[in-house]
Amino acid sequence: MAKTKITKEEALAFHLDPTPGKWEINATVPMTTQRDLSLAYSPGVAVPCEAIAENPETAYDYTNKGNLVAVISNGTAVLGLGNLGALGSKPVMEGKSVLFKRFADVNSIDIELDTEDPDAFINAVKLMGPTFGGINLEDIKAPECFIIEQKLKEEMDIPVFHDDQHGTAVICAAGLLNALHLSGKKIEDVKIVLNGAGAAGIACIELLKSMGARHQNCIVCDTKGVIYQGRTEGMNQWKSAHAVTTELRTLEEAMVGADVFLGVSVKGAVTQDMVKSMADNPVIFAMANPDPEITPEEAHEVRVDAIVATGRSDYPNQVNNVLGFPYLFRGALDIHARAINDEMKIACAHALAKLAREDVPDEVALAYGKSLSFGRDYIIPTPFDPRLIHRIPPAVAKAGIETGVSRRPIIDMDAYELNLKSRMDPTASILRGLNARARASQSRMIFAEGDDPRVLRAAVTYQRSGFGKAIVVGRVDDVKQKLAEAGLEDAARELEVVNAANTPHFDLYKDFIYDRLQRKGFDQKDVHRLVGRDRHVFSAAMLAHGHGDGLVTGATRKSAHVLDRINHVFDADADHGAAGVTALLQKGRIVLIGDTLVHEWPNENDLANIAERAAGVARHMGLDPRVAFVSFSTFGYPVSERAEKMHRAPSVLDQRGVDFEYEGEMTVDVALNAQAQEAYPFQRLSGPANILIVPARHSASISVKLMQEMGGATVIGPILSGVDKPIQICSTTSTTNDILNMAVLAASNIG
Repeated sequence: MAKTKITKEEALAFHLDPTPGKWEINATVPMTTQRDLSLAYSPGVAVPCEAIAENPETAYDYTNKGNLVAVISNGTAVLGLGNLGALGSKPVMEGKSVLFKRFADVNSIDIELDTEDPDAFINAVKLMGPTFGGINLEDIKAPECFIIEQKLKEEMDIPVFHDDQHGTAVICAAGLLNALHLSGKKIEDVKIVLNGAGAAGIACIELLKSMGARHQNCIVCDTKGVIYQGRTEGMNQWKSAHAVTTELRTLEEAMVGADVFLGVSVKGAVTQDMVKSMADNPVIFAMANPDPEITPEEAHEVRVDAIVATGRSDYPNQVNNVLGFPYLFRGALDIHARAINDEMKIACAHALAKLAREDVPDEVALAYGKSLSFGRDYIIPTPFDPRLIHRIPPAVAKAGIETGVSRRPIIDMDAYELNLKSRMDPTASILRGLNARARASQSRMIFAEGDDPRVLRAAVTYQRSGFGKAIVVGRVDDVKQKLAEAGLEDAARELEVVNAANTPHFDLYKDFIYDRLQRKGFDQKDVHRLVGRDRHVFSAAMLAHGHGDGLVTGATRKSAHVLDRINHVFDADADHGAAGVTALLQKGRIVLIGDTLVHEWPNENDLANIAERAAGVARHMGLDPRVAFVSFSTFGYPVSERAEKMHRAPSVLDQRGVDFEYEGEMTVDVALNAQAQEAYPFQRLSGPANILIVPARHSASISVKLMQEMGGATVIGPILSGVDKPIQICSTTSTTNDILNMAVLAASNIG
């Protein structure tokens, strides 16, 4: 499978468009009328102010404090980049903030403090305490990070957590629990060697000791060798706490007979000879970034019995902090915790370890393109496991309640788990599943409009994202020039550029299309011009002959025109069962609308066909289809000839015996609102519909565009369904990302 490639230009464009940065703020209350403003601000705001002044605990009820975390750094140890300063660290901190939201629905604000003075930093953070429910410290160099965190934990009454230390430690501990389980060893018996006595290394060894590892069994090494009792060179109070009485002086000596190696140091620190000298079934956590102390291949070459983890996503057993910090804070915030203590971290580690031993959901296996099951290559859950959100925070919360750091204990844990399940936006997992299917299929994607810069950028991204081969239809010189203008000059060598002048298959395409069109008023000259000059026809002919696996077009011409051209090559019309389905994604909900492309004025049989096509698309997206035939009337009232076909369409599906839920006719609010549905106890939908079948293409178009422009919905589609080969038609207003999404849909063969 192709490796993902990210260029400098792409990274900068991602952070620039559509607006600079990675997050924005939206109001959660209405702000339209004067009354709204009076409640949100003066005079209405005085009431909660007085309530909080009288009882500070109510700040969690009347403000966003209880779901707000600050990501704070001074930029002295940014990723693997070193001291970039406060401003240089801001893109990383913004990224951390959006990870909180993406994985655990925690609101987060990044704050960059322009000081390297620990006292100034501590004072600034402490003064901001009333604003936040928790503080996530990030990318602060050692030893200042120890001083800052310890002092803030002592002086603040909300969780303070340095993720570079404790996040790594928690995931490392989870993986080690399972590695030792597989090795048949106990944590209190094993000899552990740690290389790297910085923030993460010290936190790892401290957490493992609190979980049962014996002090004398833990050998800590730094750049000067073993940290032993009596050593004076390069020491500090944090290293001294882990000094042991030993004759060992080098990492090489320490590794002899070791059961566990933990590395948070540098590439190449561990040799194959060191691995050879370890005990049976050695556990190697080589977590140096971006390159491990020793690669899994190198380790397994000399020790087939080794269990190896790294910090890399392209190897099994990734020690990834995103498995920890979002869920630790979620659990801590939900009990209004005063701190995140060792017991909560240990509970997180045990919950992660337990989750990895369970059967892996199909969607996770699909996302990774392989079957995953507990064993030597799967000891840590994957970051995209949907169970993390409702399994880890309850364990953390329970530990916080039992150890007395909770201000507001959770009484009903079962209800809490259900609440957590409902918090997460399902659209992310659906899009991830489509991306995974596309990546697994490795489709050769034909991008028909190679003269458009948006299409070219999408084609480059498609290929560099590892989805497959991008084939661009266009003139070679023109493509090169436009790529250069877009800052992607190097991509010209990567893309395959095809046109009527350079293809050896021109006559094959021409004969094929003439055979289809000769009785439809087209002579050979007409067909020659079509294939030679119309890129939509040419691209469709390529696809029909297997010279590509999917087709994306429509960014430069109206969809009706493009569909007409495609029908010269394929049977992509209503008579042959084609339909257009558009997905609307907004506020955690997905609704499919059909038909948005093919049927102008469908009758009841057409509507039933559209419903079946839409149900197929929904299932491809991982949804359980619930179809509503919508109109301005509900179950016969008001009576209208225009609504009659919507009334009859469900009867057509009754006769066909389809295997999905459907009902109608009904208004949109009844279709989408569970409360409104209660007024019609006889109706057959088990919940709000996720597919709306509308009376005509114009009403579908109006609905989609209104939701997009006024409601801010994300639109995917129209998805062309019911055609022999994967073809997706973009809109002329599509962005590069929209075009890429359509290519992913075509590659995942969703139609």
